[in-house]
Amino acid sequence: MTPLHPTIAAVTDRIIARSAPRRAAYLDLMERQREAGTNRGNLSCGNLAHGFAAAGDDKSAIRSGAAMNIGIVTAYNDMLSAHQPYGRYPEQIKLFAREVGATAQVAGGVPAMCDGVTQGQAGMDLSLFSRDTIAQGTAIALSHAMFEGALLLGICDKIVPGLLIGALRFGHLPQILVPAGPMPSGLANKEKQRVRQLYAEGKASRDELLEAEAASYHGAGTCTFYGTANSNQMMMELMGLHIPGSAFVNPGTKLRQELTRAATHRVAQIGWDGDDYRPLARCIDEKAIVNAAIGLLATGGSTNHAIHLPAIARAAGIVIDWQDFDELSHAVPLLARVYPNGAGDVNHFHAAGGIGFVVKELLGAGLLHGDVLTVGGTMADYAYEPVLGDAADEPLPGESRGPDATPDHGPRLSPGNSPLTWRPAPEFSRDDTMLRPVAAPFSPDGGMRLLAGNLGRAIVKTSAVAEDRWTIEAPCRIFDDQNQVIAAFKAGELDRDVVVVVRFQGPRANGMPELHKLTPALGVLQDKGYRVALLTDGRMSGASGKVPAVIHLSPEALPGTDGVSGPLAFLVDGDIVRVCARKGEVLALVDPVIWAARSAAVAPPPALGVGRELFALFRYHADEAEKGGSAMLAAMETII
Repeated sequence: MTPLHPTIAAVTDRIIARSAPRRAAYLDLMERQREAGTNRGNLSCGNLAHGFAAAGDDKSAIRSGAAMNIGIVTAYNDMLSAHQPYGRYPEQIKLFAREVGATAQVAGGVPAMCDGVTQGQAGMDLSLFSRDTIAQGTAIALSHAMFEGALLLGICDKIVPGLLIGALRFGHLPQILVPAGPMPSGLANKEKQRVRQLYAEGKASRDELLEAEAASYHGAGTCTFYGTANSNQMMMELMGLHIPGSAFVNPGTKLRQELTRAATHRVAQIGWDGDDYRPLARCIDEKAIVNAAIGLLATGGSTNHAIHLPAIARAAGIVIDWQDFDELSHAVPLLARVYPNGAGDVNHFHAAGGIGFVVKELLGAGLLHGDVLTVGGTMADYAYEPVLGDAADEPLPGESRGPDATPDHGPRLSPGNSPLTWRPAPEFSRDDTMLRPVAAPFSPDGGMRLLAGNLGRAIVKTSAVAEDRWTIEAPCRIFDDQNQVIAAFKAGELDRDVVVVVRFQGPRANGMPELHKLTPALGVLQDKGYRVALLTDGRMSGASGKVPAVIHLSPEALPGTDGVSGPLAFLVDGDIVRVCARKGEVLALVDPVIWAARSAAVAPPPALGVGRELFALFRYHADEAEKGGSAMLAAMETII
């Protein structure tokens, strides 16, 4: 076995030591929940009767308590393309559960909002805190004590983190994430980006833009670019919370259905009454969290997970920060270029070898923890790809196999009468423009850096940014709203070297919306030859692209509960700002005497409407982005 890379070992050891008190308290609580917590066997007759009253054919089995009852928590709605396929999953899962003597019930539904629909709109202010709402909804669903295991149906941006945060409060149960897969590829992402920039310049009509967008987002399944949703699916594989290889299999296929079937059978096998108990609390440990971060860096995943992964970790009693990300990034090479970091989408990535190839390469180079408890076996089982029937015995493209060779079928997780099996990930990438080995990466660096200086701490993603743009030093232009930026762009006021500063966009100010609406305009300025960067205490989309975006700046501009404003509130138009991914700097190059004499800018009043006022409590108590930007987790830690 290849020794673990020393940086990964050191970061992991530091996280374990830092987390020890909270982690111990969390595991103790989970153990007490299993031993003395509410469960189906302890429910009163009235409680239990309510729980199985409408269970139909499963009523007697649930009543007897003789078999596992699986709770289904679903993020189904048919407005989101990614979640529309989940509509039929519960009835399928119930059939699959009966095949192994188990039962299943829909425990509850959680909201699933789409940043693609709300991007640049007022509803985007609810986006980050929808994660806490989803976590609470998951906990409510599982609180009925009717279940000995759970299947979590969710894919997109805040949904998977929210499901996990809520599910970790029931960490004594075995639980598996069940994806639905990406839609087939549509209009090439580069073409979509081209039309967007033309529209931003006034050179394409709204009808032309809508036609391009509709050709890109065209059917059921996850959007195919490598944003937060698809980064979620990758991380679930690297944490061992999926059936191996299930992240990027398209919806509506036989293979997709068999993977859901395997997940149902598997969760029934890893309950506490058997000899292979795999509770969620033990699967998500410090090493699994580090594996998720490594996968994010190795594949150029979404910057949003610099917020979500610390939040997931906190729910399991684990503390990870941006310094950990930064050090891991220097050790982990970039193995994939998926749009917006490259030309192809997740379907092309999957066809090139996908996550199985990434896991194989990382394990082989000592860049991944192999000794984590997964729902699907060992981490090595995730270096395989699922196939149906005899496909497992067929040589892979470019593979040489002798006539007497015994095919390696990998994980043994498929139902007895299922055609589902696995074969090893390819030895070589099937497309080295999409996917490369550790020995010949796209970059020796994972591409997510911590920047720190007199303006605070921030994250920048460099994997899609040309190296000559890693350092930008220019006068800043201050905005308090992204629509102000668009207006200034259209008026030609930004046609120069500029650091565009958008402040009062943090969790406490307005819920930390993504600022993806700015991407086409800033891209146009960069293409004109100007040196441009974005600096904000808000978020950029998981599809952060070619313009350097210094994001999640903490402390945010809005004063905290102590009344102190963040440094961003003291910048004025024309200040020279330096952002440097190479040196890890985010600096206001302002004379300290002048700086000290300034007063903080006054934040705009809170926006009302679209339900934003319902989240005032979340905003008021939210902590900084580096901790996950959560009011709920901050409050929870005061009692645990």
